[in-house]
Amino acid sequence: MKRRNFLINITAAIGGLVATKAIAKMGDNNMHETMCDTNSDKCQKGGNMHQHMNMNMNMDMSNNSPMSQKLLSTSALPQGMNLPTLANLKNESNQEGVFEATLHLKSTKITLTPDLTTEFWTYNGMIPGPKIEVFEEDHVKITVKNELTQPTTVHWHGLLIPSDQDGNPQNEIPAGGSRTYEFTIPKGTAGTYWYHPHGHNTVAEQVYRGLAGTFIVRSKHDPLASLPEQHWFFSDLKLTDKGQIADNSMLDWMNGREGQFVLINGCYRPKIKIDSATRIRVWNSCSGRYLNLSIPNCDVYLVGTDGGLLAKPYLLTKPLLLTPAERAELIIMPKQTSTVYLQSIGYDRNKMGNVPPEQDIILGELTLTKSEPITLPNTLNHLPNMGPAVAHKLLEYTEVMDMKEPRGGVLFLINGKRHDMSRIDLKSKIHDIEEWTIFNNSHMDHNFHIHGAQFIVQSHELNGKKTQPEYIALKDTINLRPHEKLTIKIQQNLPGLRMYHCHIIEHETTGMMGQLMVE
Repeated sequence: MKRRNFLINITAAIGGLVATKAIAKMGDNNMHETMCDTNSDKCQKGGNMHQHMNMNMNMDMSNNSPMSQKLLSTSALPQGMNLPTLANLKNESNQEGVFEATLHLKSTKITLTPDLTTEFWTYNGMIPGPKIEVFEEDHVKITVKNELTQPTTVHWHGLLIPSDQDGNPQNEIPAGGSRTYEFTIPKGTAGTYWYHPHGHNTVAEQVYRGLAGTFIVRSKHDPLASLPEQHWFFSDLKLTDKGQIADNSMLDWMNGREGQFVLINGCYRPKIKIDSATRIRVWNSCSGRYLNLSIPNCDVYLVGTDGGLLAKPYLLTKPLLLTPAERAELIIMPKQTSTVYLQSIGYDRNKMGNVPPEQDIILGELTLTKSEPITLPNTLNHLPNMGPAVAHKLLEYTEVMDMKEPRGGVLFLINGKRHDMSRIDLKSKIHDIEEWTIFNNSHMDHNFHIHGAQFIVQSHELNGKKTQPEYIALKDTINLRPHEKLTIKIQQNLPGLRMYHCHIIEHETTGMMGQLMVE
């Protein structure tokens, strides 16, 4: 493989720091001591979670399971290369306002070093997949050819499109098959989105083997269009000491997968130059890793979130927490000329087990050139003014022990049930304004993602104290701390089946997902 192609087009094998945490005993702090049968909808309290988890972990170790895999040293991969530019997916249409393209899902062997060649699953042979860029009101037609040995789907994460085009697990593309996704981008939905698989029981493996890509919707009236723009697409890579993609360990299934390498545009701890006020689009595409981004020696303004621009810029005074699947748009203004580390500051999300404390992670090296600050527009966007809610819904997250569950021995549930593709859990009327309360009644952080709509957070409640959000934003994914209640307003404007779930992908796979029918 040519070095240039490796660096620019297929750079995914190279990324950050910190291995999956060591084997540890299950903690019982705030954990529901519950058990349930794998095939049951409802789970009843009983048993001792602490004892059962210790038993499971001892069995896991004695059977030489993936938990005991040896991992590649972080010194084995090159670092310090310039941040690669994401490659564009070619538009095959010559018609104005039409984007037509093809995605090939296939196994691709990528040479990471002269001594290491790793097999990834890719879109069009690239890690990450090619960047899709369209404008509001464009008509999109993308043919997906599945050359994998598993069925798959493509979920267009965050886009407001018909449910039958959104890659639901019920609509899988069989191995060796193909289908064409076709939809029109609604006006007023410019923003930072992405695409990834959403197949039943296959999504975790397909994502950690490399299947993810960016999707940007632009506006022809973008108030920030004059600024230079960079793209930071974060993902995890977990490699064995032989340089192959590691299987999930028990801890991965319990806590969400974290690799020993954190990637930006597929590059391990790259060098990034910022020499003037710059717009940065950021994606956290990691399976389970929380990113708590610290950008020193700069004024950093949050100007956009999952669903597009904020109403006005918001100056950040602390690290920006992005949970799996969240996105952000930033304006970075260097205050001095310097070289500093881009870091993820350790964030305790209360993982299961007596794992070591979270550490700060170096993600890359920033070369800053002091520049004169610019004046940002006072108004960036006009957010919808949702009226009073006409319906209310309550979701409760819980975790239960299940000795029959081979993937970590834990089920993650919503309203006491694990995901069932044949069951409708909730119903909504099209165009109704609804108020949802999501209660994380568990010992660890989880996040909440819903398909088909962007919501606006109304309040957070923790330890009996209710607070308002720091800023108003359009969101499709948001974090909940242990025992936190989150209230949102949401409006579904297209009929059909929609998923809602925790976007720690291992938790989604082991049950923490429900189905909403919009009628």
